[in-house]
Amino acid sequence: MTQTGPTINEPHQQATQHNAPWPLPVPEHEAFINREVSWLRFNERVLHEALDERTPLLERVAFLAIFNSNLDEYYQKRVGYLKRQVELGEGTRGPDGMSLADQLKTIREMVLPMLERQADCYRNQILPSLAENGIELLTWESLTDAEKQEAEQHFLDNLFPVLTPLAVDPGHPFPFISNLSTSLGVMLRTPPGDPQAAKTDVSGAFGLQFARVKVPEVLPGWVRLSAETTDDDSRYRFISLQNLIHHNVHHLFQGMELEEVEPFRVTRNAAVGSQDEDAEDLLEVVNEELRQRRFASIVRLEVDDTPFRPLNQFLIGEMDLREQDVYEMPGELDYNDLWLVHGKCDKPELKYEPWKPVTPLRLIDDEASIFNIIRSGDVMVHHPYESFSHSVERFIREACNDPEVIAIKLTLYRTAKNSPFIPDLIRAAEAGKQVVVLVELKARFDEERNVELARRLEKAGIHVVYGVVGLKTHTKTSLVVRQEAEGLRTYAHIGTGNYNAKTADLYTDLGLFTCDPRLTSDLVQLFHFLTGRSIARDYQHLLIAPTNMRSRFFEMIDREIAHCADWQQRGGDPEDPDRPAILCKMNSLEDKYTCHKLYEASCAGVKIDLIVRGFCCLRPGVAGLSENIRVTSVIGRFLEHSRIYSFHNNGEREYYIGSADWMYRNLNNRVECITPIYEPAHRQHLQEMLNIMLADQRQAWDMRPDGTYVQRQPRDLNSAGSVGTHRTLMDQTRIEQINAGG
Repeated sequence: MTQTGPTINEPHQQATQHNAPWPLPVPEHEAFINREVSWLRFNERVLHEALDERTPLLERVAFLAIFNSNLDEYYQKRVGYLKRQVELGEGTRGPDGMSLADQLKTIREMVLPMLERQADCYRNQILPSLAENGIELLTWESLTDAEKQEAEQHFLDNLFPVLTPLAVDPGHPFPFISNLSTSLGVMLRTPPGDPQAAKTDVSGAFGLQFARVKVPEVLPGWVRLSAETTDDDSRYRFISLQNLIHHNVHHLFQGMELEEVEPFRVTRNAAVGSQDEDAEDLLEVVNEELRQRRFASIVRLEVDDTPFRPLNQFLIGEMDLREQDVYEMPGELDYNDLWLVHGKCDKPELKYEPWKPVTPLRLIDDEASIFNIIRSGDVMVHHPYESFSHSVERFIREACNDPEVIAIKLTLYRTAKNSPFIPDLIRAAEAGKQVVVLVELKARFDEERNVELARRLEKAGIHVVYGVVGLKTHTKTSLVVRQEAEGLRTYAHIGTGNYNAKTADLYTDLGLFTCDPRLTSDLVQLFHFLTGRSIARDYQHLLIAPTNMRSRFFEMIDREIAHCADWQQRGGDPEDPDRPAILCKMNSLEDKYTCHKLYEASCAGVKIDLIVRGFCCLRPGVAGLSENIRVTSVIGRFLEHSRIYSFHNNGEREYYIGSADWMYRNLNNRVECITPIYEPAHRQHLQEMLNIMLADQRQAWDMRPDGTYVQRQPRDLNSAGSVGTHRTLMDQTRIEQINAGG
């Protein structure tokens, strides 16, 4: 059966009450970086991976696509949100002091030069280098006669029946343009003397008519041609689907004169939806939001850099846009299709060296019960260096198959399309086990998949919970209750990443397997909150948002401030590596109150190192404010997704991992779980990981006080940091496996 979880309750309400922030020694707007600006600087670092000649060539191609995809999501979510706030008449300024209008103007001013660099890289670096290596991305004009004949025949056989030209005239309204779709705008002219010419004019110029042809999203974006490479499989000659349709579109308009054919692409606002989360109708609310998003307003129109003005103005008018919403693209409209080139070209020398995650050493014996292994001591795993399938999937699979297991509880935020979890859980439910799955319906851009997943699980008899009304359930946790000789024993997995096998190969994440009752008893209470009406607030060991996470973090920061005062009274040396310190790794840092607390600690003398992959609203290194704070960003082959929090604690350093960043939404508006790490060997491993990132001279960037970043350059090409964090950890993992005889 399915249910909606509890509503926002007292613990959450209390968690939103903040103490007055520590008074800043500078005006507030000088202490914070604008979130939108900082995110764009993050994506600029992503683009740099494509610009950097040290990156393997086909991976540079992939980073052009990643930059494009990131920007698409940014315009849907963040620019869409800002525009919606403008429409609602909101005038609130953030702590950085920027107005909504200032932010929208700054975004455009920052994005345009990035698009120029992306296009220049693609045209003048990537394309020539690919051609030198036997991979040619061609335009129609550069095809041989034989290839043009092949391409035209491909169009007639495979595209002509699929394409649907849509004309605009008094009998045909302007068509719906789907989000992130590429279309060809076609301006047609009826032959002289045709009596229909005046009736179909839409442009203001007599006889000129508009039609739209959508580039099919279900077909590969690049077509490989074979006319010139029949006897050489190592050569690849491609033409883009868009370009192929462009130069054969006349077949769709027999008897008409083509005045102009130009591509365009639209981005719609994803920041839409009702705020009314009636507990009885949450599924209906999510479905309504999906419908609204499909028809949401357009926030960006991309056209080529030499647009045909009548067509351009026609689109602007029909889409109700302003000139600043239009981006004349200096290169491709959409680089996302370059993933096909990356995947189809069998050129391993142009890609990252293959990496196959290893089986964690404690789990090498796949005949042993994973529960016996966990009982002998906590197991910590690090993806993608260590295998997700041989750890997390094994844990759930064995739980589903073990006759001693009587209950399984799991949170799902994002999961892979063909996740093995789902059939395993269904079999467990059919075998009579109590299976509870909390499916977060409002995981952005995965809502439709999660709705389908919830319905599938429900039909199988699994108890499905939609989550806590008013809060997203972002925690990555699972609980297994097992009947053993000594009585019931509870096992748990607490992670930093989603239960998603696909991203586990691309994202760095940590997970802890434990049966420590200090942790599992708290986790049982958390699941009671998620599925029932518990208002437990006395979590003793886990940090749970929105209940105690913020207050516990602040207590630990305050503790470092107190230790630092004692250390200074003892004449502590600022260069002492054992001085009071905070060392944390996360995806993003935005929460104003946490930034205030970190500034307070810095001014008290606490040394603070923050490894923040994405945007960071805190300004490091500002005299009198944050002189003791350093911010590092690591960008590279894997997406740094793990969250680690470490506090010196007077020499008895504490370590925590979990699902939450230091963002307002994570601390206040989401259900999150962070666990302490007790095992000394695991603590040492976390410290080594953090040290590797801090010493990185290849992938690391240092944040300046003004919010810009500078990439570190190797001082010594033979030093450990010269190969970067990811290569270092891959090499270490291999060595550990070899030494263990694996």
